[in-house]
Amino acid sequence: MSFPPPSASKHDLEEGAVFTPKFDANGLIVCVTQEAATGEILMLAYMNELALEKTLETGVVHYWSRSRNALWRKGDTSGQVQKLVDLRVDCDQDAVLVRVEAGGDGKACHTGRKSCFYRAVSPEGRLSEV
Repeated sequence: MSFPPPSASKHDLEEGAVFTPKFDANGLIVCVTQEAATGEILMLAYMNELALEKTLETGVVHYWSRSRNALWRKGDTSGQVQKLVDLRVDCDQDAVLVRVEAGGDGKACHTGRKSCFYRAVSPEGRLSEV
């Protein structure tokens, strides 16, 4: 699968029927991962074109690891495979939302928590676990 170049008009991007993901200068697109059953946001990561293609082709979510500079299939080492329920794109097609069924122990964060968003920020800039 290859995606069309992002030469579509504003109207086509926002209202059209063709998926035309807009990757940034590094070839990445932001990906928000949400548990389909509960709506809980599990993580934020990035995809490159290959990760996006593999996700759509296999039904298992793949990401691009910026720290390892490598394709990463979620769950290969942790067992926390994320099965794709659906993939959505934002209005200007520069971010995607993947809704998943979380496998393994259902956790997504490398810290051992279910969600990477486990701390709240106070007005004073203090962090507290939620």
